[in-house]
Amino acid sequence: MTPLSDTELLALIHDLESDRAERKQTWKGDAPEKGHQAVCVFANDLPGHGLPGVLLVGIKDDGTPMGPEFAVTDELLMTLADIKTDGKIVPPPTMTVAKRHLLGRDVAVVSVWPADAPPVRLEGRIWIRTGPRRGQASAQDERVLNEKRRWRDKSFDTHPVGGSKLHDLSRSFFENEFLPQAVARDVLEANGRSYEERLASLGMIASVDDPTPTVVGLLTLGKSPRTWVPSAYVQFLRIGGTEWGDPVVDEMEIDGNLDTMLRRLDDKLKATISVTVDFTSGSTTEVRTAAYPLSALQQLTRNAVMHRTYEGTNAPVRLYWFDDRIEISNPGGPYGAVTQINFGKPGVSDYRNPVLAGVLKTMGFVQRFGFGIPEARKALEANGNPLPEFEVQATTVLAILRVAGGGS
Repeated sequence: MTPLSDTELLALIHDLESDRAERKQTWKGDAPEKGHQAVCVFANDLPGHGLPGVLLVGIKDDGTPMGPEFAVTDELLMTLADIKTDGKIVPPPTMTVAKRHLLGRDVAVVSVWPADAPPVRLEGRIWIRTGPRRGQASAQDERVLNEKRRWRDKSFDTHPVGGSKLHDLSRSFFENEFLPQAVARDVLEANGRSYEERLASLGMIASVDDPTPTVVGLLTLGKSPRTWVPSAYVQFLRIGGTEWGDPVVDEMEIDGNLDTMLRRLDDKLKATISVTVDFTSGSTTEVRTAAYPLSALQQLTRNAVMHRTYEGTNAPVRLYWFDDRIEISNPGGPYGAVTQINFGKPGVSDYRNPVLAGVLKTMGFVQRFGFGIPEARKALEANGNPLPEFEVQATTVLAILRVAGGGS
C-alpha cells in the first residue's frame, strides 16, 4: 500500500466530480455516518478504478481547506482509525489514516484500498458510488461486485472447495439464522435476490454461475464442515498434571459449523473452569475466584479460529489444559502486517481470513476487530492471572495462560 502523493491528493481535492474522494469539513453531526459510508464505497470500488479512495476531513465541499478553527488532533486520528476496527464494516477495510499538510492547512486523510473480497457491508448494507451518486447497491450492483470478488480472490477462505455442492450447505440455517444477522432488514425484504445470489453476495459460494461452496461457506453453513475442511475443529485435552505425558483426564474434538463449534467450546470452557469459594473473616459473604476468566479464554480461542490457516494443513486449533496453565495453539503464524516482532502490539492487525472475520463479527463472536488480545490481557489482569505469554513462530502461534491463585 503506497500512500498517495501530495500531488495525487491535491488532484482529488480539486476534482469535485471524482468518485474517489469524499470531503468533510469536520467530524461532527452526520459526518461519522457519511464517513463510514464513504469508506464502504471505496472498499467496494464498483467503478473498478483499482485505486484507493480518500476521505478528507478538514476540506470543504468546494475543495478549499477549513480555517484555523479546525485542527487535526491525535483524538481525531484515533477516531478515524477506529473505522477499521469498530466492526461496523465487514470484511474489515484496508485503510490508513494520516495527517497531511495540504493547501497550507493540516488535513486528516483516510485512504481506503479496494477490497479483495467484495461486496463489503456497513451494518448489513452495501454502499456503492458511481459518479455523483452514492447509495445502496441494487441486485445488479451486487452481481457486479460478486464477479469482481471471483476474479480478485486472494484469501484462502474465499476459494471454492472442489467436489462440494450446494446441498452441502444448510439452507435453513442460512435463511433463518445467518442471513437476518448479516443483511439489514429493509435490504433483506427487497425483492429480486435469489437464494444463490444471496449466498454469492456473502461469499458462501463462488458465484451464481458457479455455485460451488467456498471454504468460508462450508465453515459457516456446512452440514459437515470437516468433510471438506478437515482441520475445522478444536482439539481439547484436560491433562492431570503439569507435564507432557501426564494422564489425559478429559478429551473432546469440538466441531460443527462455526456457530455450533464455538458454542460447544464455550460450554466446555465453562464446565472446566474451577472456582474457589472463600468466606471473609467473621462474615457469611462469599468471595468466588475463577482460575481463569471465561472472557479471556473466549477471546483467545476465537482469535485462533479466526486467524489460523485452513490451507495445506489438517491440524486443528489445540487447547491443552494443564493443572498450572492452558496452552492454545493454532496453525498459521503471523500474516501480512503482523510479524513475529510486532505480534500483539496495540493497533497492529491483519486478516488472513477477512471474510471469515466478518462472519464471526456478524454472528456476535467478535465485537471489535483487533481487540482480542488486549481484551484478554485486561480480563486476566483483573482476575489476578499473569499476562498471557505468546510464542510466535513462522507457522504457529502458541498462547500460554497461567492459573490464578495457584489453583487449577
